[in-house]
Amino acid sequence: MSTTNTILLLGKNGQVGWELQRSLAPLGQVIALDRHSTDYCGDLADHAGIRATVQRLAPSIIVNAAAYTAVDKAESEPAQATAINETAVAALAEEAAALKALVVHYSTDYVFDGSGNSPWREDDATGPLNTYGKSKLAGEQALVNSGCDHLIFRTSWVYAARGSNFIKTILRLAAEREELTIIDDQWGAPTGAELIADISAHAIRATVADPARGGTYHLAAGGTTSWHGYAKVIVAAAREAGVELKTTLEKILPVTSSSFKTAAQRPLNSRLSTDKLQTAFGLQMPDWEFGVRRMLTEILESEN
Repeated sequence: MSTTNTILLLGKNGQVGWELQRSLAPLGQVIALDRHSTDYCGDLADHAGIRATVQRLAPSIIVNAAAYTAVDKAESEPAQATAINETAVAALAEEAAALKALVVHYSTDYVFDGSGNSPWREDDATGPLNTYGKSKLAGEQALVNSGCDHLIFRTSWVYAARGSNFIKTILRLAAEREELTIIDDQWGAPTGAELIADISAHAIRATVADPARGGTYHLAAGGTTSWHGYAKVIVAAAREAGVELKTTLEKILPVTSSSFKTAAQRPLNSRLSTDKLQTAFGLQMPDWEFGVRRMLTEILESEN
C-alpha cells in the first residue's frame, strides 16, 4: 500500500478511534478528526460540514469510528441518534461513492434481538430492541445501499484502557464492597479497542488490494462469557496480582437483567460468529480473557 493514501479518521478520541490513530499510521497519511476539530469539520451532527470535509480532503479511505453511543439516552433522543448514526453515515457514503473511496464503519451486536444461544452470523435476520440499535442498523443499510466500497465491522462489549470501563468499575467496587451483584444472563465477548483497530488495519490493507473482500463482518474476541463471568476473571486476576480487595469470588453474586431497570432493553445474546472474518482475512481471534488480563496488568502498573 502506497503512503500516498489519504485516510480520513472520524472519532479520533473515542475508544476505537484512539487506537486507530496508531494502527492506521503505516497505511498512509492519517487525518484524524473529532467533533471539536477546527481545521476540518469532524462533527457527524453537521452533515453539510462533514460533506465539505470529504470533498476538500478527497480521501481514498474514510474510517468512521464516531457514533452516538448513549444507549439509554437514545430512547429520549431518537432524532439525535438518527442524525449521527444514520443520516451522517448516508452522507459519508454518498460522498465516498463519488470519490470511489473505501468506507470503514463500526456497528454493533445491538442490530440483533438477542434471542437464542447461537453466535450471530452476518446474514442472520436483524431485529434491534432499542433506538440505538435501530439507528445503527439504519446506518449500515444506508452504507450498503449507497453502492460505495465498504467494510462494516459489528463489534460487541468494547473496552479500552483510556477512560472509564467495566474493568476499572469492578476494581473500584471490589475494593469498596464485600459483595457485588452482576448480571449473568447477558452473554458476549469483551473485545479490546486495540484488537479492533489492529484487525481493521489488516482488513483495510487487504480490501484496498482486493475490493471483493468488502462487506459486513463480525469482529469480536474469541470465546464467550457473561458479565458475571467477566467480573470474576477481573477479581481473580487482580487478587493474583496482589491487589487488596474486599470482595471474594464467592461474593460476586449472579442476578438477571430484570434486576437493573434501564431505559433501553439490552439483548441477552450478544455472541458474534467471526468465522467469516477469520476466513476472509486469514486471521485468528484471540480469546477474550487474554486481552482483559493484559489490559488489567496495564491498569494496575499505571496505578503503581
